[in-house]
Amino acid sequence: MAVVASADEAGWALRRGATILQLRIPGAPGRALEKEARAVIPTAPVPLLVNARVDVALAVGAFGVHLPEQDVPVAAARRLLGDRLVGRSVHSLEAALEAESDGADYLVLGPVFATATHSHLEPLGLEALREVAARVRVPVLAIGGVDEARAAECLAAGAAGFAAIRYFQG
Repeated sequence: MAVVASADEAGWALRRGATILQLRIPGAPGRALEKEARAVIPTAPVPLLVNARVDVALAVGAFGVHLPEQDVPVAAARRLLGDRLVGRSVHSLEAALEAESDGADYLVLGPVFATATHSHLEPLGLEALREVAARVRVPVLAIGGVDEARAAECLAAGAAGFAAIRYFQG
């Protein structure tokens, strides 16, 4: 999953092999997020998820929504989105189990490794990834400091895949 902030970044991510796009523009008003989503959707041959904005995901016909750990409950997003994809970022086994119980379709666990994007969070490490992946029944994607070599380590630890920002940038 490539985390992108624009149609240009989506293009780069697709050329690097992204299979899902997550549109994330921290602090952007809904209208700006909607405009960017509408620019990405017709050109992307892969599903687009909107970060943290169920209303925008519905307005643009996105494939679903990705919710930060402290965002609206998964169950509330599910009521609004129906069968569309609802994912949740988590930072612990407890949060992962709760999100799964609430109906999340997938989880993004991190940061697995140190990353400038979330430098305020302590890296969880591969053992935490291994434990979460073994304990939940939904796919778990690793995020945080993932590069090509670390992606392989994450997959070996049980991750279904990985999410990244810089990995997919040009």
